[in-house]
Amino acid sequence: MSEPLCDSQHCATRWPLPDVDLTDLTLFSQGFPHSVFTQLRQSGGARYHPATPLTPDNEGFWVFTRYQDIVPLARDIETFSSHRGGDRAGGGTMIEDLPCAAGPGTVINMMDDPRHKALRRLMAPGITRGRIAALEPILTVAARQAVMSALAKGEGDFVSDIAAELPLFAIANLVGIPPEDRQPISGWINAVLDYSDRQLGQSSVSSQQGMQQFMAYAQHFVEQRRQVPGDDIVSLAIAGELSAELGSLTPIEQVMVFSVVMVAGLETTRNAIAGGILAFIQHPKQWRLLQQEPARMNRALEEILRWTSPTPYNRRTATRDVDIAGKRIKAGEKVTLWWASANRDEQQFDNPFAFDICREKNAHLAFGSGGHGCLGAQLATLEMRVVFRELLNHIDAFALNGPVEWVRSNKHTGIRRMPLRYKGL
Repeated sequence: MSEPLCDSQHCATRWPLPDVDLTDLTLFSQGFPHSVFTQLRQSGGARYHPATPLTPDNEGFWVFTRYQDIVPLARDIETFSSHRGGDRAGGGTMIEDLPCAAGPGTVINMMDDPRHKALRRLMAPGITRGRIAALEPILTVAARQAVMSALAKGEGDFVSDIAAELPLFAIANLVGIPPEDRQPISGWINAVLDYSDRQLGQSSVSSQQGMQQFMAYAQHFVEQRRQVPGDDIVSLAIAGELSAELGSLTPIEQVMVFSVVMVAGLETTRNAIAGGILAFIQHPKQWRLLQQEPARMNRALEEILRWTSPTPYNRRTATRDVDIAGKRIKAGEKVTLWWASANRDEQQFDNPFAFDICREKNAHLAFGSGGHGCLGAQLATLEMRVVFRELLNHIDAFALNGPVEWVRSNKHTGIRRMPLRYKGL
């Protein structure tokens, strides 16, 4: 029997894990805390997290953890906004509000329709299936070089040597970034996303410097594309028109197109590749199976995505009062959709805590769901396929050669450093 309908005021007193604070990044410092979210799913799946010192205006937020609740909520983009923050200016898709200049309403994943849909349509020709497929030959060469270089050394940091290399190479080629600019851009993005020296919603000297340098480069790059447009995804967005009613992108929106393409293109795929290798290290029989039956690659990639869930959650803001999962959500309240929890939901997946590259029913939410699903999903999957194919072709086994260092973040489940030893075929 479900519990009586309750609103946030009453549910806040019923947070089932009083010692758990989802805004405390220490909780995520060793990867995603699946045991916590298993308890939350078992406690009802939809709970109201009380306010913390790191949430604005003494405001809590709803926590949705079950697959069956998250999917319809994610697809209802009229009721649940990715842009607005309720009564406050700003908003966005993170637990902490972002100011308007930092994304809400100006970057595609923090827009609402009709502007969001129009921008997706404008960007889509720059990331078509054919354009992505055309990258495969050069991605294969780049991946092979990275793998062979790591193998020649015999050991090294898998993240910097391999996992980060191909996404950077791929997105730089797709956008048209000169080779000499690629590593600096990667460093700036890493500094912006690094929470090792700060708390949620705070900035540090390194993150501020990284943001300033990255945005300066983005503005310069966009200005170059205005003057000499190409056929890349950024040029298409700059030169095109959203619609007769909406007009063209504003200057800050143009810069944000470059920003989101670079950040999303680097971070999530790198984390999926690194997390996938860690999964194979922890489940060596699965690696042997893939070696013996490489035709299982497609299912293996889907299982890696489910298992790693590089983007653990997104936030939405209710635009009206609505009842869902036995809870009454009021207009302006914040709702968090925990994709990583849904991807281990016992009611959706058979034996969800088993890493199984033979899994048949695997409708995971690693790329989100609904109108805000990941625009670069095909590119990310291709990059993963190329990397794992080259690893299969050249490396027999790998083993940890030191502790795994995780990214300290509740917004990105990633590995900062993973020293490995390699054994060639």
